[in-house]
Amino acid sequence: MSKNISRRKFLVRGGLGTLGVLAIGTYVLRNPIRRQIIDFADSFIAPYSGTGTEPNLWFEITKNNTIVLHSPKVEMGQGTFTGLAQIAADELDINIDQIEVIAASTASGVVDSLGTGGSLSVASLWQPLREMAATMREMIKIEAAKKLQIPLANLSTKNGIVSSNNQQISYVDAIKEVTEWKIPDTPKLKDLKDYKLVGKPIARIDLKTKVFGNSIFGMDAEMENMLHAAIIRPEHIGATFKSANYQKAEKMPGIVKVVQIDDWVGIIAETYAQALAAKMEVDVEWNIPKIWTEEDIRTLISVGNGSEMVVQKEGNLLEKDDKNILEIEFKSPLGAHAQMEPNGAVASFKDGKITVILSTQVIGITQNQVAKAFAIDKDNVNIIPTYLGGGFGRRLNTSHAIQAVQLSKEIGRPVKYFFTRKEEFQNDMFRPPTHHIMKGKLNSDGLIENLEHHFASGNVAIDSTLMPGIAHTILGADFGAIRGGSIHYSAIKNIRSIQWHKTLPFATSWWRSLGLLANTFAIESFVDELALQSNKNPVTLRLAQIKDNEEGVRLKNVIEKAAKESKYSDEVVNGRAMGFACSTDTGTPCAQVAEVSIVNSEITVHKITCVMDCGIAVNPDQVKAQCEGAMIMAMSASMYEKMYIEDGQLQPTIFGPYDMALLKHTPKEINIHLLQGVDKPLPVGEPPLGPIAAAIGNAVRRITGQRLTEMPFKLS
Repeated sequence: MSKNISRRKFLVRGGLGTLGVLAIGTYVLRNPIRRQIIDFADSFIAPYSGTGTEPNLWFEITKNNTIVLHSPKVEMGQGTFTGLAQIAADELDINIDQIEVIAASTASGVVDSLGTGGSLSVASLWQPLREMAATMREMIKIEAAKKLQIPLANLSTKNGIVSSNNQQISYVDAIKEVTEWKIPDTPKLKDLKDYKLVGKPIARIDLKTKVFGNSIFGMDAEMENMLHAAIIRPEHIGATFKSANYQKAEKMPGIVKVVQIDDWVGIIAETYAQALAAKMEVDVEWNIPKIWTEEDIRTLISVGNGSEMVVQKEGNLLEKDDKNILEIEFKSPLGAHAQMEPNGAVASFKDGKITVILSTQVIGITQNQVAKAFAIDKDNVNIIPTYLGGGFGRRLNTSHAIQAVQLSKEIGRPVKYFFTRKEEFQNDMFRPPTHHIMKGKLNSDGLIENLEHHFASGNVAIDSTLMPGIAHTILGADFGAIRGGSIHYSAIKNIRSIQWHKTLPFATSWWRSLGLLANTFAIESFVDELALQSNKNPVTLRLAQIKDNEEGVRLKNVIEKAAKESKYSDEVVNGRAMGFACSTDTGTPCAQVAEVSIVNSEITVHKITCVMDCGIAVNPDQVKAQCEGAMIMAMSASMYEKMYIEDGQLQPTIFGPYDMALLKHTPKEINIHLLQGVDKPLPVGEPPLGPIAAAIGNAVRRITGQRLTEMPFKLS
């Protein structure tokens, strides 16, 4: 194939007429945009970041005249595949039932180095996917013009058919037997008003296969002649492997081999049950240098301890001896991802080639890690992603893929390995605990004159899979931990936001919304307390503290809409009160009102009103579902969830003791209103997690007079 590239950098990889398959690829974004770390954390939407060195397989036209889109983003329940299908189908001029979306394997070449996360799937692919789909449509029309012997300008497309008057040809027939392609400049994209699918509540395209159990998740994956494995891991924080006696395990039924690799022991068996049974008979000794306690961790993660970074600076600091200063301390606990599907992989190492099937958010990174671990060219490593039974940042870390490959290499057959639930809880990449000190002062008019946010956290982005080995001194601040940590009340003259960073003795990393939940809880709870101190309506106070620039106007709009739709009141009526809070995350402002009551010392959330400016809502139902899921997850994290340390071990290790929100805790009424402040899709999966904890806490403050300062909430 010739590798000449057009002005728009499109390249055809192959046209297989007998199968009716067309592949179109692109070289995109060789030089990813770089911005300052804090801007990135607050508003930057990272673009699709492919390798830019090889033609990539994005679209296929099948012999049935349907189109398959190989998505560089995976589907982990957020509805991304449906949104991408709507975007592509509109520019391709096909119906939604004529397009299928699958997660691209690394063999396709469609690899996004950033993976799936940050609520960026639809937002980052909005422009390149439309351009590729529109260009592909024009390429098909060019070939149709030749076959129909009709001028290109006279042709139109609809429902996968190219036509002119009484003549027509299907897309698949138009591209049959094509060996040389004319690649046009990218045509003008359609106006938003002309889209038939974008902006509409289209039913999810993956719904039927999931309902009937046909969708393949990581736990469903299989390979021919596959064996099963269990791995022994340490249970104490910081423990390292010392020795193991596995003679008894080797003699148990179904055991094929017991292997010791580095600091872990793997048991390979004919069935998973046999591997687990043998695992119980292995006697392992561990080096345990320290028995960590909950107090140890809290001491590490505290304001004033670790390295300091000024994230935001305007005006002057508060004077220490000022008697008018209000100061409140807030805390959030260690949190688990607690996704339904535990991690694992099916791997085959044969003839110098590796295949791994797994649930992962980072297909390209996993490929690179596996290739490096076995010192082979990454082109000989094919990572095949499945549907994800929950991601939330947990599946950004896929070292278990390497272990599965190691076991396969040892035995010469494919091996399937999965975490037990206990292993998943104890070896999670946890959400770090946080500590916040909020300080503020009102002026003579009852407005906020000074506002300071001092906060401490463990690693989120630093030393993670996405940013391995990058020192804190290079980054300056952990942009994962500071997410939501900046103060968005732009009219306040004196502002400080200061992060304190410390690395914990166990792994902490990305968790849905990163620092947004804890940071917004502290800031918005404190602003509410200042509103009470000033005797001002909390909505009115917030609006008065925001500038009328573009970002400020969009934030004001969601605040005003939320107050109006909820009929917000500061009064307690029949034992119920409303709490108000807002935040802006990755350029998406969101405001929420929680209506709460307290019965027998238990908080009940009856109603949530959520207003979010997400730009173009490609699928409004999908966006609203994301809001609902995000808010319930935030409720669970703020009211119930907590990991703790007991006898040097992370606990609990099963569902049940790890308390979570249940169906009975779900508000009876959730009302979501979407605004379109910009003409492009914005991130939607994480911004709604921000305000809810503070909104609930602010409602409780009005009922009881108690300011909730620590998650999970406990009433005194």
